[in-house]
Amino acid sequence: MNDTFIQYLFFIIAGYLSGSVMYASLLPKVIRQIDIRELSEDGNPGTANAFIHAGIPIGILVIICELLKGALPVWFALRKVDISNLLFALVLAAPVLGHAFPVFWKGQNGGKAIAVSFGVLLGLYPDLTPAFTLAALYILFSLIIIIKPHFFRSVITFLLFTVCCLFDKTLPSAVTAGCFILSITVIGKHFSRYHGEHIAFRLPWGKPLKNR
Repeated sequence: MNDTFIQYLFFIIAGYLSGSVMYASLLPKVIRQIDIRELSEDGNPGTANAFIHAGIPIGILVIICELLKGALPVWFALRKVDISNLLFALVLAAPVLGHAFPVFWKGQNGGKAIAVSFGVLLGLYPDLTPAFTLAALYILFSLIIIIKPHFFRSVITFLLFTVCCLFDKTLPSAVTAGCFILSITVIGKHFSRYHGEHIAFRLPWGKPLKNR
């Protein structure tokens, strides 16, 4: 193995291990001695359940940690390796894969990886186009064309996010590939917890446009 490959491998492993630290489960357990997986309906060790079951202060701490565990490995990697190399796609996706399939939990009980996905995209600073795109889509489907439940909102958001990345010719191919991997991971984790919910669309001022 040459030195370049070893560098990429280091950041891929570091990102995966960083992603595997489940702050949404760990912090409520340490600070308040509660297990949000047992308290929540979906058993997801994610930021939303931390806010709901552990309170706003712990929820804020969790989301900061979740963003940082994705952002820092990518940010440091950007300063050491070439973003144009396709191996960077795995560097970008590694924290998301770690959160979804955490090694410390034997890959069985990972989260849906939304917060950490935002984190890895923020790690691409100063190019925050992918992060802004994902945020804009979430805002669109949360406040303007409201999609419920959360399962459908997230799946549609990440599908359209992937399409936007594919058509954005300013993004390096490795970043586009990394965004595709993280989107597939997030969508797959959502489907693993799908319980037959029905999709509904509505405008903020009106009745549901569609409910199936």
